[in-house]
Amino acid sequence: MNKKLTAALSGGAVLILALTGCSSSDGGDKGNDKLDAWAKQVCDAVKPQAQKIRAANAAIQKETSDNSPPAQVQKTDAQAFQDMSDAYRAIGAAVRNAGAPDVENGKKKQQDAVEELTQLSSSYASLQKQVDALNTKDQAKFAEGLKDVATELDKLSKSGNDALKNLEEGEVGAAMAKQASCRNTSSAATASPAVSG
Repeated sequence: MNKKLTAALSGGAVLILALTGCSSSDGGDKGNDKLDAWAKQVCDAVKPQAQKIRAANAAIQKETSDNSPPAQVQKTDAQAFQDMSDAYRAIGAAVRNAGAPDVENGKKKQQDAVEELTQLSSSYASLQKQVDALNTKDQAKFAEGLKDVATELDKLSKSGNDALKNLEEGEVGAAMAKQASCRNTSSAATASPAVSG
């Protein structure tokens, strides 16, 4: 059961990759100062939030692999989900505050991504409430409740981050790939354990 939660969690780390310029520039870049400035603003704001998400993932993975007592698992997981919720909300705010990127359909891409990030934030907030409500006095009920949380988390990690991918494709992705803060974020995020099979 704990393995299921850990596996579902590491899928969550993948979401952040969508907004960290993990694609690389293929040269042929004519340069767009406005777009580069936009990418820098977003990447600089995303970096600390990506670190917060990774730290939350790591905390949950450590707690589930240590076979800690239910109350401790509950406390750690609830805090981690709260941190993830805050981080996605902050990333959404960063994308909103940066304005539309200077590309075709930039405004729509930006709005869709902000909406998606806000939805992710709400989903993690609701997971936090779900964990807080678990019965830690009864080990079997707690394990059953955590299984439900893992199922929700699994759905969340597989749910669409199409708007994020859409936002960072093409010129936007190339501009983000040039930013040191995005490059660092994506390489560190990739280092998080991947879900195998």
